[in-house]
Amino acid sequence: MTNEYSEHPEPSDELSRLAAAHGVALDFWDFQGHHRIISEKAIIAVLAALGIDAATPDAVRSALAELDVAPWRATLPPVTVLREEREAHLPVHVPDGTTVTARVDLEDGTSRDLAQLDIWMPPREVDGAMVGRATFLLPTDLPIGWHEIVAVTEEGETRAPLAVTPQRLAAPDANLAGGRGWGFMAQLYSVRSRDSWGFGDLADLREIASLSGDLGADFLLINPLHAAEIVPPLTPSPYLPTTRRFSNPLYIRPEDIREVAYLTTQQRTLVHWAAEPMREANTDAGPIDRDAVWAAKKSALDVIFSAPRSRARQRDLERFRALEGQGLEDFALWSALTEHYAGQEWPADAVDINSALVQGLRSELKERVDFYAWLQWVLDEQLARAQGTARASGMGIGIMHDLAVGVHPSGADVWAMPDVLAKGVSVGAPPDWFNQQGQDWSQPPFRPDALARLGYAPIRDLVRTILRHAGAVRIDHIIGLFRLWWVPQGMPADQGTYVRYDHEAILGVLVLEAYRAGAVVIGEDLGTVEPWAREYMAERGILGTSILWFEKTHDEWPRPPHEYRYLALSTVTTHDLPPTAGYLAEEHVDLRDRLGLLAEPIEKVRHDARTERERFIGALDGLGLLPENPSESQIVEGLHRFLVRTPSVLLGVALTDAVGERQTQNQPGTDQEYPNWKVPLADGSGAVVLVEDLARSPRLTSLVSALTGDLA
Repeated sequence: MTNEYSEHPEPSDELSRLAAAHGVALDFWDFQGHHRIISEKAIIAVLAALGIDAATPDAVRSALAELDVAPWRATLPPVTVLREEREAHLPVHVPDGTTVTARVDLEDGTSRDLAQLDIWMPPREVDGAMVGRATFLLPTDLPIGWHEIVAVTEEGETRAPLAVTPQRLAAPDANLAGGRGWGFMAQLYSVRSRDSWGFGDLADLREIASLSGDLGADFLLINPLHAAEIVPPLTPSPYLPTTRRFSNPLYIRPEDIREVAYLTTQQRTLVHWAAEPMREANTDAGPIDRDAVWAAKKSALDVIFSAPRSRARQRDLERFRALEGQGLEDFALWSALTEHYAGQEWPADAVDINSALVQGLRSELKERVDFYAWLQWVLDEQLARAQGTARASGMGIGIMHDLAVGVHPSGADVWAMPDVLAKGVSVGAPPDWFNQQGQDWSQPPFRPDALARLGYAPIRDLVRTILRHAGAVRIDHIIGLFRLWWVPQGMPADQGTYVRYDHEAILGVLVLEAYRAGAVVIGEDLGTVEPWAREYMAERGILGTSILWFEKTHDEWPRPPHEYRYLALSTVTTHDLPPTAGYLAEEHVDLRDRLGLLAEPIEKVRHDARTERERFIGALDGLGLLPENPSESQIVEGLHRFLVRTPSVLLGVALTDAVGERQTQNQPGTDQEYPNWKVPLADGSGAVVLVEDLARSPRLTSLVSALTGDLA
């Protein structure tokens, strides 16, 4: 039998065994309910990205043999992730006949000896020597935390990390008045004040957080603040960063850096001159110009960096760099190299982080490395102030950060972690109703084997950093921690396949770090999701995501409010849809028609959109949530009041809905055809709305009153 969706044959039995052993899917059910078989070509390409040669039958047999023997080559598993109060068996491999003991060195400095179990396995030959296996018991009473397993023989010690994770995160209701909470959702770059530099920043975040808390909000969800490029052109999408661990200096408010107070008159004039033309852009309704903003801010930040710091401030900076360790130093070096080679192709040796050239440049460019490390310290301080303001204003959660799916294929993470991110493939999505050709997001995925080999340090580090000054994190496309759609280079997006990850380990690490930070975790679990994955998230205390427009029964009617999930962040809209006013006006239909993105005749698409709108309005009427002949704003309020009828513990209100905005921030399936991620916050007439305007916006005040009145 051949694959009806591909000209390439199905894989052989041996190739299928090899693929399955490495978590590479052989088939899947698509959005139309069709069973799709993955082609041999795609499977071989994905295995190659995992470092496995499967190009010939002999290579496949060799890879299967290696798969069988590989665990016996290692004394300890590379990492063990264990839930609290659950025991586990620990295999330890040593030369046959060798006496071995094992213990756990706990993070509090104490140790626990492990009992060896009476489990015998015959030794086996590995690389010409006989290797035996001893099995030890990891007991149920190990404390939550990061520990270390130690295997001891007469030859010495072997160590490997052990993570003991909470069974589940506590629900956020304990920190919320009435057991439920609501908050605003904002694309921070789009929300500018009179003192912004043409771009919403962390000073603006503090102001929005203060207002939100005063209005009774418990959280403020913002777009990812991950670092972008250092030299133009800067990628507009906050979901395609160079790294997810560090932040984008575009969000710095230069005047809020303490050293500005001690600048000379001439230096302060330089900062003022840089800011002046950017401030004029704050009321411009045109697309946000990140390149111009960064050029201005960078010139001002260079001036401020050159100012002397007090001894205490310098020591704070040094402690921050020590805390962030090699990861920060490598990112700062990548930034300095990017600046150094601006407009040029990097020499081959510069692409290798371990080359002699790079090590020499690390010393030669030390001042610029220091500058880029300093920027991250400044960002950390301003993020801390924003979260402090949010909590002081009465928020139960505070700032909720957003974690993107992946990183830019030419970014800092790919350069600094070349063996951790897979080569020759990119992350995407199979076909769905909105993108019927599938999607290729151009982002290299994590290699599951590399994550395990490194003890999940890349996951641990980025989650720790993002939660240091936040009360919650939203994980974009959290199903990617279970499985990701890998698209081999040169193949269409619909010809990829899923690769499974060790979700028990990865989500265990995520839950552990969130537990230690006292944070809430929300997973964006829209689209094609296996039901068991949602059940697993709920079991671990991770909230899901519900978008009102997508919550429908099997016959396409609005899902009744009581059928929504409790452990969920429920919202009317999302950043990939027009604001609700635009959605009601069918602007999503008009926009996709203008851009040539419709897969069906516009008459049918428009009819379906009107039917959907009428059904939702009917649902609101049925619950008594609309007056007679409601206005647009009253329908928007009714939709949010509908969410209050759900049991969902968190409710989100898009700031665009609160001010009557109609333009979408991002139109999936486009790049240059639409000004994605460049649209400043505006009202229904297209007039720019500044941070100072929010508190006196009648529409915002009315929407909040409607929402909180029903919550009371």
